[in-house]
Amino acid sequence: MRIDILTLFPEMFDGVLSASMLGRAQASGLIDIRVHNIRDYTDNKHRKADDYPFGGGAGLVMMAQPIYDCMDAVLGGEKARRILLTPRGRTLNQKIACELSGEERLVLLCGHYEGVDERVMNIIDDEISIGDYVLTGGELPAMVLVDCISRLIPGVLGSEESAADESFSEDLLEYPQYTRPANFRGMEVPEILLNGHHAKIQAWRLEQARLKTALNRPDLLRELTDQGESIEAPDDAWL
Repeated sequence: MRIDILTLFPEMFDGVLSASMLGRAQASGLIDIRVHNIRDYTDNKHRKADDYPFGGGAGLVMMAQPIYDCMDAVLGGEKARRILLTPRGRTLNQKIACELSGEERLVLLCGHYEGVDERVMNIIDDEISIGDYVLTGGELPAMVLVDCISRLIPGVLGSEESAADESFSEDLLEYPQYTRPANFRGMEVPEILLNGHHAKIQAWRLEQARLKTALNRPDLLRELTDQGESIEAPDDAWL
Protein backbone atom coordinates (compact mmCIF):
# COMPACT_ATOMS: atom_id res chain seq x y z
CA MET A 1 0.00 0.00 0.00
CA ARG A 2 1.09 3.56 -0.69
CA ILE A 3 0.00 6.40 1.58
CA ASP A 4 0.66 10.05 0.71
CA ILE A 5 0.23 12.65 3.44
CA LEU A 6 -0.40 16.29 2.52
CA THR A 7 0.40 18.67 5.37
CA LEU A 8 1.59 22.14 6.31
CA PHE A 9 3.87 20.65 8.98
CA PRO A 10 5.78 17.65 7.55
CA GLU A 11 8.34 17.73 10.35
CA MET A 12 5.70 16.39 12.75
CA PHE A 13 5.84 12.98 11.04
CA ASP A 14 9.59 12.32 11.14
CA GLY A 15 9.84 10.30 14.35
CA VAL A 16 6.48 8.56 14.13
CA LEU A 17 6.86 7.13 10.62
CA SER A 18 10.45 5.97 11.06
CA ALA A 19 10.07 4.15 14.38
CA SER A 20 8.79 0.76 15.51
CA MET A 21 6.26 -1.12 13.39
CA LEU A 22 5.82 1.62 10.78
CA GLY A 23 9.56 1.93 10.26
CA ARG A 24 9.99 -1.82 9.81
CA ALA A 25 6.99 -2.06 7.48
CA GLN A 26 8.45 0.61 5.21
CA ALA A 27 11.93 -0.92 5.30
CA SER A 28 10.47 -4.27 4.21
CA GLY A 29 8.47 -2.67 1.41
CA LEU A 30 5.04 -3.53 2.81
CA ILE A 31 4.04 0.14 3.00
CA ASP A 32 5.24 3.19 1.11
CA ILE A 33 4.52 6.36 3.10
CA ARG A 34 5.40 9.76 1.65
CA VAL A 35 4.90 13.16 3.27
CA HIS A 36 4.39 16.27 1.13
CA ASN A 37 4.60 19.91 2.21
CA ILE A 38 1.60 21.83 0.87
CA ARG A 39 3.55 25.09 1.14
CA ASP A 40 5.84 23.89 -1.66
CA TYR A 41 2.91 24.25 -4.06
CA THR A 42 1.79 27.80 -3.29
CA ASP A 43 1.76 30.32 -6.13
CA ASN A 44 3.09 33.22 -4.04
CA LYS A 45 6.67 34.00 -3.03
CA HIS A 46 5.91 33.94 0.68
CA ARG A 47 4.71 30.29 0.50
CA LYS A 48 1.43 31.41 2.02
CA ALA A 49 -1.11 28.56 2.24
CA ASP A 50 -3.85 30.15 4.37
CA ASP A 51 -5.94 33.32 4.45
CA TYR A 52 -8.80 35.00 6.29
CA PRO A 53 -12.30 33.62 5.64
CA PHE A 54 -14.77 35.51 3.47
CA GLY A 55 -17.58 36.88 5.62
CA GLY A 56 -15.34 37.45 8.60
CA GLY A 57 -14.71 35.31 11.62
CA ALA A 58 -11.79 34.24 13.76
CA GLY A 59 -8.86 32.23 12.50
CA LEU A 60 -7.51 31.32 9.08
CA VAL A 61 -8.62 28.91 6.37
CA MET A 62 -6.35 26.72 4.23
CA MET A 63 -6.42 27.97 0.64
CA ALA A 64 -7.69 25.81 -2.22
CA GLN A 65 -4.89 26.55 -4.72
CA PRO A 66 -1.94 24.96 -2.87
CA ILE A 67 -4.00 21.90 -1.97
CA TYR A 68 -5.22 21.36 -5.54
CA ASP A 69 -1.74 21.76 -6.98
CA CYS A 70 -0.20 19.51 -4.35
CA MET A 71 -2.84 16.84 -4.95
CA ASP A 72 -2.33 17.03 -8.73
CA ALA A 73 1.44 16.70 -8.39
CA VAL A 74 1.27 13.82 -5.93
CA LEU A 75 -1.26 11.79 -7.89
CA GLY A 76 0.01 12.58 -11.38
CA GLY A 77 -3.29 11.47 -12.88
CA GLU A 78 -3.37 8.20 -10.92
CA LYS A 79 -6.29 7.12 -8.76
CA ALA A 80 -6.34 7.02 -4.95
CA ARG A 81 -8.84 7.34 -2.14
CA ARG A 82 -8.53 10.91 -0.91
CA ILE A 83 -9.32 11.56 2.74
CA LEU A 84 -9.56 14.80 4.70
CA LEU A 85 -8.77 14.53 8.41
CA THR A 86 -11.31 16.84 10.05
CA PRO A 87 -13.49 17.00 13.21
CA ARG A 88 -16.61 16.92 11.03
CA GLY A 89 -15.76 13.56 9.46
CA ARG A 90 -17.13 10.12 10.34
CA THR A 91 -15.50 8.79 13.49
CA LEU A 92 -12.71 6.29 12.92
CA ASN A 93 -13.35 2.75 14.15
CA GLN A 94 -12.01 -0.71 13.42
CA LYS A 95 -14.51 -1.34 10.62
CA ILE A 96 -13.39 1.81 8.80
CA ALA A 97 -9.75 0.85 9.33
CA CYS A 98 -10.40 -2.59 7.79
CA GLU A 99 -12.20 -0.94 4.89
CA LEU A 100 -9.31 1.42 4.17
CA SER A 101 -6.64 -1.26 4.57
CA GLY A 102 -7.98 -2.86 1.40
CA GLU A 103 -7.19 0.21 -0.72
CA GLU A 104 -4.13 0.21 -2.95
CA ARG A 105 -3.42 3.90 -2.36
CA LEU A 106 -4.55 6.58 0.05
CA VAL A 107 -3.97 10.33 0.11
CA LEU A 108 -4.47 11.94 3.52
CA LEU A 109 -5.03 15.69 3.67
CA CYS A 110 -4.35 17.19 7.09
CA GLY A 111 -6.73 20.02 7.84
CA HIS A 112 -5.43 22.89 9.97
CA TYR A 113 -6.46 26.22 11.44
CA GLU A 114 -10.23 26.73 10.91
CA GLY A 115 -10.35 24.11 8.17
CA VAL A 116 -10.00 24.10 4.39
CA ASP A 117 -11.67 26.10 1.64
CA GLU A 118 -14.92 24.21 0.94
CA ARG A 119 -14.05 23.99 -2.75
CA VAL A 120 -11.39 21.44 -1.80
CA MET A 121 -14.21 19.00 -1.07
CA ASN A 122 -14.60 18.55 -4.84
CA ILE A 123 -11.41 16.45 -4.81
CA ILE A 124 -12.04 14.63 -1.50
CA ASP A 125 -13.68 11.19 -1.27
CA ASP A 126 -14.05 10.87 2.49
CA GLU A 127 -13.81 12.81 5.76
CA ILE A 128 -12.55 11.14 8.92
CA SER A 129 -12.29 12.24 12.54
CA ILE A 130 -10.62 10.33 15.39
CA GLY A 131 -13.02 11.54 18.08
CA ASP A 132 -15.41 14.17 19.33
CA TYR A 133 -12.83 16.71 20.37
CA VAL A 134 -10.83 19.44 18.65
CA LEU A 135 -7.11 19.22 17.86
CA THR A 136 -4.78 21.85 16.44
CA GLY A 137 -4.69 20.12 13.08
CA GLY A 138 -5.08 16.88 11.16
CA GLU A 139 -1.48 15.73 11.59
CA LEU A 140 -2.03 13.68 14.75
CA PRO A 141 -5.23 12.09 13.35
CA ALA A 142 -3.30 11.20 10.19
CA MET A 143 -0.67 9.44 12.30
CA VAL A 144 -3.37 7.54 14.16
CA LEU A 145 -5.08 6.53 10.93
CA VAL A 146 -1.83 5.36 9.30
CA ASP A 147 -0.91 3.28 12.35
CA CYS A 148 -4.39 1.79 12.60
CA ILE A 149 -4.51 0.83 8.91
CA SER A 150 -0.92 -0.40 8.65
CA ARG A 151 -1.25 -3.10 11.28
CA LEU A 152 -4.04 -4.68 9.23
CA ILE A 153 -1.83 -5.13 6.16
CA PRO A 154 -0.63 -8.75 5.90
CA GLY A 155 2.93 -9.17 7.11
CA VAL A 156 3.18 -5.90 9.05
CA LEU A 157 2.58 -7.44 12.49
CA GLY A 158 4.29 -10.70 11.67
CA SER A 159 1.32 -12.68 13.04
CA GLU A 160 -2.14 -12.48 11.51
CA GLU A 161 -3.59 -13.63 14.85
CA SER A 162 -2.29 -10.49 16.57
CA ALA A 163 -4.59 -8.17 14.63
CA ALA A 164 -7.54 -10.55 14.90
CA ASP A 165 -7.28 -10.86 18.70
CA GLU A 166 -6.99 -7.17 19.54
CA SER A 167 -9.59 -4.81 20.98
CA PHE A 168 -12.51 -3.94 18.66
CA SER A 169 -11.69 -6.72 16.16
CA GLU A 170 -14.85 -8.54 17.26
CA ASP A 171 -16.56 -5.47 18.77
CA LEU A 172 -15.16 -6.41 22.17
CA LEU A 173 -12.25 -4.99 24.14
CA GLU A 174 -9.20 -7.21 24.44
CA TYR A 175 -8.93 -9.71 27.29
CA PRO A 176 -6.22 -9.32 30.03
CA GLN A 177 -2.70 -10.39 29.07
CA TYR A 178 0.10 -11.68 31.32
CA THR A 179 3.76 -12.63 30.91
CA ARG A 180 6.61 -13.92 33.12
CA PRO A 181 6.99 -14.22 36.05
CA ALA A 182 3.86 -16.14 37.01
CA ASN A 183 4.02 -14.57 40.48
CA PHE A 184 4.98 -10.90 40.72
CA ARG A 185 4.91 -9.20 44.12
CA GLY A 186 2.28 -11.66 45.28
CA MET A 187 0.08 -11.12 42.22
CA GLU A 188 -0.41 -14.41 40.41
CA VAL A 189 -1.34 -15.14 36.82
CA PRO A 190 -4.77 -16.87 36.58
CA GLU A 191 -4.21 -20.62 36.85
CA ILE A 192 -6.24 -21.35 33.72
CA LEU A 193 -3.58 -19.65 31.57
CA LEU A 194 -0.91 -21.99 32.87
CA ASN A 195 -2.61 -25.35 32.32
CA GLY A 196 -2.18 -25.52 28.53
CA HIS A 197 -5.84 -26.35 27.85
CA HIS A 198 -6.43 -24.18 24.78
CA ALA A 199 -10.22 -24.55 24.60
CA LYS A 200 -10.61 -23.50 28.25
CA ILE A 201 -8.18 -20.63 27.74
CA GLN A 202 -10.16 -19.35 24.74
CA ALA A 203 -13.41 -19.57 26.71
CA TRP A 204 -11.83 -17.68 29.62
CA ARG A 205 -10.49 -14.99 27.29
CA LEU A 206 -13.89 -14.48 25.67
CA GLU A 207 -15.54 -14.21 29.08
CA GLN A 208 -12.92 -11.69 30.24
CA ALA A 209 -13.26 -9.67 27.01
CA ARG A 210 -17.00 -9.41 27.55
CA LEU A 211 -16.50 -8.43 31.18
CA LYS A 212 -13.95 -5.75 30.29
CA THR A 213 -16.27 -4.43 27.59
CA ALA A 214 -19.25 -4.36 29.96
CA LEU A 215 -17.26 -2.37 32.51
CA ASN A 216 -15.46 0.06 30.18
CA ARG A 217 -17.55 0.26 27.00
CA PRO A 218 -21.12 -1.00 27.61
CA ASP A 219 -22.19 0.86 24.46
CA LEU A 220 -20.38 -1.77 22.39
CA LEU A 221 -22.43 -4.52 23.99
CA ARG A 222 -25.63 -2.60 23.30
CA GLU A 223 -24.62 -2.35 19.64
CA LEU A 224 -24.09 -6.12 19.48
CA THR A 225 -27.47 -6.71 21.08
CA ASP A 226 -29.13 -4.33 18.62
CA GLN A 227 -27.57 -6.35 15.80
CA GLY A 228 -29.33 -9.45 17.11
CA GLU A 229 -26.39 -11.16 18.81
CA SER A 230 -26.96 -12.83 22.16
CA ILE A 231 -24.74 -11.51 24.94
CA GLU A 232 -24.84 -13.33 28.23
CA ALA A 233 -23.15 -12.12 31.38
CA PRO A 234 -20.45 -14.58 32.53
CA ASP A 235 -21.08 -14.04 36.23
CA ASP A 236 -22.23 -11.53 38.84
CA ALA A 237 -19.22 -9.33 38.10
CA TRP A 238 -21.15 -7.98 35.12
CA LEU A 239 -23.64 -6.26 37.38
